[in-house]
Amino acid sequence: MSDRSHSPTGPGPQHPEAGEPAPVTEHINIKVADRDNEVFFKIKRSTPLKKLMDAFCQRQALTPTQVRFITSEGQKVTAVDTPDTLDMEDGDTLQVHQEQIGGSV
Repeated sequence: MSDRSHSPTGPGPQHPEAGEPAPVTEHINIKVADRDNEVFFKIKRSTPLKKLMDAFCQRQALTPTQVRFITSEGQKVTAVDTPDTLDMEDGDTLQVHQEQIGGSV
C-alpha cells in the first residue's frame, strides 16, 4: 500500500478567487480587422507584432508600407512592439488603416 494521501486542499489546479485577475498565459488571441476583413491570430506575448502584421498583409495581398496598424487605444503599432509591450489582453483588436499619401487643399 501507499502512504500517500490526496488532500482536497493540497496542490492541484489553482483557480483565481472571485475578484482576482486570471493568470497570464503565454499565448494571446488577437483580432486584426480592416474595413472588409477580420483575421484572428494566436501568438506568444513576446512575439514581435511584425510577424502578425506581415502575415495579415500577405493574406490580404498588401504591402506593409500600404497600411498602418493601430491599437484599440489609438496607438500606432511598430514592428518591434509585442503584445506585452503594448499591454494587450486576450481578445484585443488591432485596426488596419490604409496609409494616405499626399493631398491637396
